[in-house]
Amino acid sequence: MRVAVLVSGGKDSALSLHRVLKQNYEVKYLVSMLPQRGDSWMFHFPNIYLTNLFAEAVGIPLVKAETTGIKETELKDLKKLLTTLDIEGVVSGATSSQYQKKRIDKICQELKLRSVAPLWQEDPLQLLKEIIELSFEVIIVGVYAYGFNESWLGRKINSSTIKSLLNLNKKFGISLVGEGGEYETLVLDAPYFKRKIQLLQAEKIWEDDSGYLLVKEASLVDKPLRT
Repeated sequence: MRVAVLVSGGKDSALSLHRVLKQNYEVKYLVSMLPQRGDSWMFHFPNIYLTNLFAEAVGIPLVKAETTGIKETELKDLKKLLTTLDIEGVVSGATSSQYQKKRIDKICQELKLRSVAPLWQEDPLQLLKEIIELSFEVIIVGVYAYGFNESWLGRKINSSTIKSLLNLNKKFGISLVGEGGEYETLVLDAPYFKRKIQLLQAEKIWEDDSGYLLVKEASLVDKPLRT
């Protein structure tokens, strides 16, 4: 089946892409929406421009469009873009957000496309463990919930980070995978990357109780040869 995969550069969409590639879907396009405001209900905002490097690293064409980021209106922007693509289905990284999945399902229904959500309703802890087991290199680039602090920005997702997230989940009820917008991530490397993303210059932006890692410069570098 010919599909377009919605990507933000974050872990959930990257893992969904990994799943459908393994299942031999024909991934024709990566699709990225560029919100014009940071409080988009549907789409990832911090460092969204890095999807250009993400797509180049993967070797799949990227199709992108700007969206207002305004609730519901941004869905029309996504639908408009999808109508231009020669595809049979749309792949999303939704894990438990009914808001996100219902709206993507609705768009697909209207366009007579299949909605594919490879991670839907899977155990959040197991998803994080899978990312580590597959040797994804993922860093946290935005934190927006009580319990996080500036030290989380740029932190890699590893076993230690999972333990810390479990602690925050127990204390404050945050989603382990950040499905409620508690935190956002950036994938620097994945098994299907031909090259990896290297951050050259970044700055932590912190205001009140939240902040993000602003990547000012990044490039693709060769991956070390496996022996």
